[in-house]
Amino acid sequence: MTAAPERITRPPRPSRIQERNRAKILEAALAEFSRLGFGGATIDRIAAGAGMSKSNLLYYYASKEAMYEAVLAHILDIWLAPLRTLDPAGDPAQELAAYIRQKIKISAEQPEASRLFANEVMQGAPRIMTVLEGSLKDLVDEKSQVIRGWIAAGAIRPVEPVHLIFTIWATTQHYADFEAQIRALTGKTLKDRHFRAEAERSLVDLLLHGLIRTSGHD
Repeated sequence: MTAAPERITRPPRPSRIQERNRAKILEAALAEFSRLGFGGATIDRIAAGAGMSKSNLLYYYASKEAMYEAVLAHILDIWLAPLRTLDPAGDPAQELAAYIRQKIKISAEQPEASRLFANEVMQGAPRIMTVLEGSLKDLVDEKSQVIRGWIAAGAIRPVEPVHLIFTIWATTQHYADFEAQIRALTGKTLKDRHFRAEAERSLVDLLLHGLIRTSGHD
């Protein structure tokens, strides 16, 4: 007698209300963690910021640690989305310019997220090291090969890909991580659309001028 095939039970998909509640919790948690750090943040204030009871919040995230890790994972997913779009078949100048602009956009729209993530990394990334050494490293390795392909094709000058990626991260995220310093020096932040356009233009010109080969030039 043939045994019946084993049925795979999948967890039910979250409802729209559950998805909306998770989004509210992550938004409130980001605000709390970016303002007070992990140690200073409290579940009670996060629940109040999300507009729900503490018991309801703990239904979605069982601890402050779970919320913190979820916030960091969400931030990393947003930041890496533009890097994932680098197309090996695309024009390097257009691909890299678009990447720089997307990174500036994220720094302009989510500076608190950038600062929270930077603070976690400066503390040794105790809660996300496995992500950094796993999925992040895999993506950087993959996109480094894209850049090497452009170099091999003679489309850009030779450069160590990881240092190019690090440079783009450093220059674009600087506007979020050091927003107070930038405001003190210029009286502006990326919320000023003219300042933001100027920053985008300057970074694209500076970085691509040293990379892209032009006809008749090395």
